[in-house]
Amino acid sequence: MQLDDRSNNFINELVSNPNIKSKDLERKYNLSRRQIDYSFEKINYWLSTKNLPVIERTRQGVFLVDPVTIQTLSPQSEDDAQMVKILNEDERVNTILFMLISNFEELSIVHFTSQLEISKNTVLSDLKRAKHIASKYDLAIQYSRREGYLLQGKEFNIRRLLLSLVHLMLEMSNGKELMESIARIEQTELIDIRNRIEIIENELGMKFTDEKIDMMPYVFSVILKRIHEGKLIKQTSMDYQQLSDTKEYRATEGILGDVEDIPLEERLYITLHLLSTNVYWSEHLTTDVIPELTLALEKMLTLFEKSTCIVIQNKPQLLNKLLLHVKPAYYRIKYHLTEVMEIEDPISEEFKELHHLVKKSTAPLSQFIGVKVPDSETVYLTMLIGGWLTKQGEKIQTKIKAIVVCPKGVSVSRLMFGELRELFPEFIFLDSLSIRAFKNYQLDYDVVFSPVYLDTEKKLYIANSFLGQEEKSRLRKQVMIDFHGIALQGFKIRDMKAIISKHSTIHNEELLIKDLYHYINALNDVPVEISDPAPSYSLRDLISNSNINLVDRVDDWESAIRLAATPLIEQQCITENYIEAMLENCTDDPYIIIGKGLAIPHAGPEDGVNQTAMSLLRIKEGVKFSEDYTIHVVVVIAAVDKDKHIKALMQLMKLSAHKKDMEQLATASDSETIEQIIEKYSKKEETEK
Repeated sequence: MQLDDRSNNFINELVSNPNIKSKDLERKYNLSRRQIDYSFEKINYWLSTKNLPVIERTRQGVFLVDPVTIQTLSPQSEDDAQMVKILNEDERVNTILFMLISNFEELSIVHFTSQLEISKNTVLSDLKRAKHIASKYDLAIQYSRREGYLLQGKEFNIRRLLLSLVHLMLEMSNGKELMESIARIEQTELIDIRNRIEIIENELGMKFTDEKIDMMPYVFSVILKRIHEGKLIKQTSMDYQQLSDTKEYRATEGILGDVEDIPLEERLYITLHLLSTNVYWSEHLTTDVIPELTLALEKMLTLFEKSTCIVIQNKPQLLNKLLLHVKPAYYRIKYHLTEVMEIEDPISEEFKELHHLVKKSTAPLSQFIGVKVPDSETVYLTMLIGGWLTKQGEKIQTKIKAIVVCPKGVSVSRLMFGELRELFPEFIFLDSLSIRAFKNYQLDYDVVFSPVYLDTEKKLYIANSFLGQEEKSRLRKQVMIDFHGIALQGFKIRDMKAIISKHSTIHNEELLIKDLYHYINALNDVPVEISDPAPSYSLRDLISNSNINLVDRVDDWESAIRLAATPLIEQQCITENYIEAMLENCTDDPYIIIGKGLAIPHAGPEDGVNQTAMSLLRIKEGVKFSEDYTIHVVVVIAAVDKDKHIKALMQLMKLSAHKKDMEQLATASDSETIEQIIEKYSKKEETEK
């Protein structure tokens, strides 16, 4: 047997210089650690077949090579070290799957052992792994005495697997030769298909990436063979109207050549492949792109700017760059072809936080496509946006990054997160977390804001869940002095706009406000308020007599939630689905407990909220939420957005912190007493203003 060239090079390096480290090999051969690992997996497998001690590696990247191995592999044994290319386990499994897709003869164990030059037991073990991978594509590997091993399932899914396999096998040192041998592909055939692809590029006014140009001849060669063998795509979810109304559909003739009687579904599939293939240049991008896709990307960039407080310069140019990637990605995501987009290495440490912020900004894109944007696609978006920011001199890494840790539940956490982000617009706020999530948080950050003490080496600021104006001023001053040695008075953009309007005509108010915001924020580390306070309901607006229930006892926690939500169901403020969502969210989750004996079960607006509302259930004997919590008051919160219920929630939080009023609430004999307490805290907030 013999090793591949890369593995032979590594052995020669170790024999000539036993002190060489893993990092040295990475730098010298421009390889990733993962690629180095693969090569040494092959080397050690080969050594074990020679009954030689395997090569070990320390945590410091130093290789430990047994003297017997060094002596055996020294130059005089060079001939012995040149014998058949060894495939690792992953490569063998990929080869088996490729054989099942591209070979149309009866396949038995003998075929696999002969092709891979391994034992029958190893083949059986590899077949188990191959079955597992096939199942991810809704495919099955089955065996019969008459037909041997077969890959069964929808042809569309077999093609999805084929795309991934070609991508992976091209990364193997002998992958091209393997595919050509297994699928009986002639070089003339590959050259012919490549020439056709280049003609199509000219017709479409675009250039495919080099990686895709390497893949496509092998992919189309196998597909055309499958079509010839009658392995055709049947009815699929492919949108005829959307795909047929493209230049790519008309260009399919160039790929199919002289193949006759091609079904419509096959033409649509070739069209989809062309549409989902990455390009690095396009002449007609702006006219060909889906209009709604452009709008979704614009919204995504706006959301990114808002969350990072960075103004993207020359945004139309960046938008075109993104469209170049996102247009084919749109078709990959929509038709579940993203498996082919394998990312060899995870996102670099340099772009880790940026990647997180880009992912959080892709909501408009996900909403437009109808499914979540996969991580493999957001990696490319991160690289493009990161490169653009670096070009304009912006670096996320140099900005102060903050997180908010709040044990008070989703609504309270969002409120605190939003208020702090407005108070510190020069910071990048990464996430709002529960204490449990904080303990396992992986991203790098500089500042933590929390209403409770946390064990952290980073700068921690204790802040109330609900920040009054006085505390905002104190917190702002403290943080600015700590980080910059100076604290400046804040600006209110709306007030500035009002002054400007007295002496001039404003043609575009929102644009003026936006420009003022970014200008002041760039000059000073000051709090900038853009928006007027959003309209919000008080407790008395949302909890009226008809929304209050008093009972002595309930059977269990689920019964308490269902009974508490009854008024909102009757008033059609929520649907039954919202109750189920609350129960699911509340399972053993103490973060809905905001005060002694007070719980605020809630779910998202999308779970069945028709109207912002609250309802209150008083349980005299209390109900066990868990071993640690007994609840006497349940307030169901239903919010259509993140703003309208915030005032009422703040008032409820203040009530929960007042021991005497909470006791009175828990023991009230009538709903009028509860209404008086609610009125008291609604008025209290107005007086404080």
